[in-house]
Amino acid sequence: MGGTGPLVEVRNVSKIYGRPPRQVVAVERVSFEIRPGEFVALLGPSGCGKSTLLRMITGLAQPSEGEIRYRGQPLRGINPYATIVFQTFALYPWLTVLGNVELALKARGVPPAQRRERALQLIDMVGLDGFEHAYPRELSGGMRQKVGFARALAAEPELLCMDEPFSALDVLSAEALRGELMELWLSKRLPIQAILLVTHNIEEAVWMADRLILMDKDPGRVIAELEVRLPHPRRRKDAYFQAMVDRVYATIAGRTEEQVPGKRPGEPGRAYRMPEARINAVAGLTEKLLEEGGWADLYRLAEELRYELDDMLTIVEAAELLGFVKVAEGDITLTPLGEAFAEASILARKEIVAGRLLRLPIIRWIYETLHADDDGRVSADYFREQLQLDFTPEEAERQLDIAIHWGRYAELFAYDEDADELFLEEVPAPAMD
Repeated sequence: MGGTGPLVEVRNVSKIYGRPPRQVVAVERVSFEIRPGEFVALLGPSGCGKSTLLRMITGLAQPSEGEIRYRGQPLRGINPYATIVFQTFALYPWLTVLGNVELALKARGVPPAQRRERALQLIDMVGLDGFEHAYPRELSGGMRQKVGFARALAAEPELLCMDEPFSALDVLSAEALRGELMELWLSKRLPIQAILLVTHNIEEAVWMADRLILMDKDPGRVIAELEVRLPHPRRRKDAYFQAMVDRVYATIAGRTEEQVPGKRPGEPGRAYRMPEARINAVAGLTEKLLEEGGWADLYRLAEELRYELDDMLTIVEAAELLGFVKVAEGDITLTPLGEAFAEASILARKEIVAGRLLRLPIIRWIYETLHADDDGRVSADYFREQLQLDFTPEEAERQLDIAIHWGRYAELFAYDEDADELFLEEVPAPAMD
């Protein structure tokens, strides 16, 4: 394939699983390009479709709608010019380092003599010279992932795709491997034209990539593209670096939605999806903001609390949903209600949360259903079945778990695990004729 245009073109691509009414839209109308010489990062929270897009670009999955083109030609089947490094090491434990890398070359039909020579070159390139005859069990996590890189490079890909390749490593190993990969990429020692990295680590993306494609979920979609105009090697304490991280946080966190009343499960359209956050985490966030004078930079706060992007956004979304915080331009501010909650006693906090939860359609629906029942007890299966009209079975279970946790905290209703029933601890008196 020749030409000087984009290496990859993702054109209005959607990926849909299942059929109505239990249809799940993993990715919706996504479009972007990857050009030769670029290091691009797909960045967003879990469930936004990053890995799904990666699989479609490499041909491991097919779009439900739209088209993916490689060097101007529609992609059909497996992309022979791309390879993936996965989060898990996926090495054959009965093969040595050399054997694992040689296997990839054997699959490409490389003769044995050339295979061994090429495998040794790749092992040396990734810094594993001397470990050729070691087995995976003898290697550290970082070293095993290096074998994964060597095996991926054995295919001599034009496009190297990486799906959270550093997330299974400890902090120091991940940092060292990022640095070594960037050294190979910037020195042009890698036989590749472009890199596509999937990650939810904002600092990682800003430190490595030339361009960031930011995604949001429900459904997965692109919300922004940002160029990182900062020369390598990059320094995390650089003002531009920190400003870019702030900007990414502002863009992604700014997508959390305000609750709108009215929709109940089972009615036409999707019920509002509640974030999977614990009330004690929300309380901790409001207390921290109160200590900071009611305001904080979201990125700095996440860094100080040692929260990953997914965890931080989930807690912020829950706090925003309850009316305790506001997010704007990467800053998070405590509302008067949030301040009152942070300063309140345990019982007062429960009352504040109860009042806010009854504004949420799913919580209000469960509460009203229990009050309408003669003995104030309803099987959890009933709620699961109704929620499955709007969500997948897995998401319906997750939403019910969240509702139970929040409802219990606010003492709106309780849950009997043995009977698998939700119930009112104070049964309402029967109505008089």
